[in-house]
Amino acid sequence: MTAVDIKTYTKERISDVIEFEKELRRQEDVWGWEIDGEYISKVTASFDDDSFRDSVSLLGYADGKVVGRIDCSMIKSRFDGSTKAYLDWICVLKSHRHRGVGQALLAALRSELKERNIDTMIALTAANDEAQSFYKAVPDSVMRDTGIWIDIK
Repeated sequence: MTAVDIKTYTKERISDVIEFEKELRRQEDVWGWEIDGEYISKVTASFDDDSFRDSVSLLGYADGKVVGRIDCSMIKSRFDGSTKAYLDWICVLKSHRHRGVGQALLAALRSELKERNIDTMIALTAANDEAQSFYKAVPDSVMRDTGIWIDIK
């Protein structure tokens, strides 16, 4: 188990996250976007954009560096008048996987959501075997339905 310090992702921690994103790419070349000026500009602007107020982003630090990250946003639905959380992203550096970092991030997020009276979190899961094993090990979870990504053009 890796000792993980969970911190809220704030504007002041953007440079830590950029280093994390770069390290992700050094360890695995599977990511679908570049860490460029446009990316940094959009992320920076998100911290001053009121529409992101219902987003929750947490960082897992080990030895002073980000080794994992989790992000979610709230979904409000008139289907049943509820607010649910959508787990948008959870990722741990390959070098730190299978050491409890992802589970620590998920536990911290669940605690934050409980404080906000959110009782359900929905996620699309990555199709790779490693991700599927992680999600199947999440306590109090059930795999349901099938996710679909629809491009809006």
